[in-house]
Amino acid sequence: MELTNQHNAASLFFYQANRPELAHRPRLWLPDAAGAYQPLTWTQLAERVANLAAFLIERGVGHGTQVAVMGNTRLEWCLGALGLLAARGTLVPVYPTIPPDQIAHVVGHSESRVLLVENTEMLTRALRTFDRVRLDTIVTMESCDVGAACRAAGVDPERIAPMTHTLAAAEQRGARLLADDARLVSRRLETITLQDVAFLVYTSGTTGLPKGVPLTHLNVGASGTDWILSNGELVREGDVDTLWLPMSHLYGMGQFFLGNQFAFESYLTDPLKVMAVMAQVKPHVFMSVPLYWEKIMQAATFGGADQATQAARLAAMTGGRLRFCLSGGAGLARSVKEFFKGHGIMIIEGYGLTECSPNLTMNRIDDYDFDSVGKPVPGVTLKLADDGEILAKGPNVFAGYFKDPAATRAVFDADGWFCTGDLASVNAQGFYKIIGRKKEILVTSGGKNVAPANIELCFKDFPLISNLVVYGEGKKYLTALVDINDEVAKAQLAAAGAPTDGDLRAHPQVHAWVEARIAQVNETLAKYETVKRFVIAPTPLTLEGGLLTPTLKVKRQKVYDQFRTQLEALYD
Repeated sequence: MELTNQHNAASLFFYQANRPELAHRPRLWLPDAAGAYQPLTWTQLAERVANLAAFLIERGVGHGTQVAVMGNTRLEWCLGALGLLAARGTLVPVYPTIPPDQIAHVVGHSESRVLLVENTEMLTRALRTFDRVRLDTIVTMESCDVGAACRAAGVDPERIAPMTHTLAAAEQRGARLLADDARLVSRRLETITLQDVAFLVYTSGTTGLPKGVPLTHLNVGASGTDWILSNGELVREGDVDTLWLPMSHLYGMGQFFLGNQFAFESYLTDPLKVMAVMAQVKPHVFMSVPLYWEKIMQAATFGGADQATQAARLAAMTGGRLRFCLSGGAGLARSVKEFFKGHGIMIIEGYGLTECSPNLTMNRIDDYDFDSVGKPVPGVTLKLADDGEILAKGPNVFAGYFKDPAATRAVFDADGWFCTGDLASVNAQGFYKIIGRKKEILVTSGGKNVAPANIELCFKDFPLISNLVVYGEGKKYLTALVDINDEVAKAQLAAAGAPTDGDLRAHPQVHAWVEARIAQVNETLAKYETVKRFVIAPTPLTLEGGLLTPTLKVKRQKVYDQFRTQLEALYD
């Protein structure tokens, strides 16, 4: 499939909405106050998207303008994304729970001029960073108490109020603009090119701040084409899906845009309700992180149920119509995949990175290996470096980090191969198996990308803790191994009048001090970054013991290997 300038997310959406056979069919199903679902048709959604796009065009959004969107998965997120893309803007997704400093970095570094934000609480968090960003327009998804948000954030309301609009007011203004100029938005759509940056997505930083990844319409279009070539036979026009994954990540965004391309009927929900909604609406498509596949299997097999009972429970929980199932964000255990396959449900897994839009490999319905992440998708070329690092080329691969030439040089070799930072092996059949990470990023079973070094840095100024090593790859939550400074522990115990003989590392007061510090740091972190449980190392981490480098940096994998039993016990 050859991509053209019309193959961009906004133009494809309007093309679909203008098809007579789709115009009055539901595109989205929205829960009302009573929990019942009401349809929003293609025509209704397209009208609202056009109105918002017209408003944004009047506010100066166009080629080279970044628009940040901060909120949970909901209609207004979908509307905002399509509206700003139709205005030829660039979408900057902001995860809704991050603390103010991270908001300041993403919104400020991206040079976003417009912020679409969900509610008063999120607006308050964003306004705490107002002097560090370049915003000239704020649009609130809900009716917010702007004055209260300004007071809580310590910002003068007279500075903020003139630039703040409710989404409803923005749409009303856009409708008036289109009444005067019916082709205002369609003319802008015609100017979009494949080289335009569609998304500016910020990655989880390893040892520093998150980096901005510009993805063009060509990048994401090529990745989407590869996805269709790999899985297209499993989805059909008009399929039902549940839209609940965070749209601040490419995974959730990708599902929404895929639904536009295949004319899905998407039921909007959230992580707390998705299981109940799935049983109710009986989807054909379910995209999830490993945690939910694990929950379904546990419920189906509870009490040692036989095969017939398991099948009945699965049908009741999933609706019995699943045809395409995808697991992403972290690795899914082979036992879970085999369980579902035994009941006629194939869960597809792959591998990718934000910098690759994101797909690089994928298992397929008729060509898979459950111990692997699949084979390269059609438009991608992969090879292994001498140390086993995966190197990639393809039209889906980004050109470089936003305003960071040094970081860009670090991830491309002399021949233009993108260095993924992940180590792999390839078997005789061509399946890739990830065996380690050169980049120290943990991915929880909930699909959250976590940079452990950033969390660990928060403990460097606490004398009692020599090192804290975060653990949690593929887990529901993060835990940590804590190495204490024995001399500091002894001095603090003495000052508190507590006995200092015996094993200081097992002393309940030492445990309490560490626990209090972790709780204090957790208050500054996003919820998915918090350390839920910890264990104190029974002996110090030392250079002689092979756990520290000559510069006294922790050898993470060595620590994991030596203390895995104690760390795994924190999940019992």
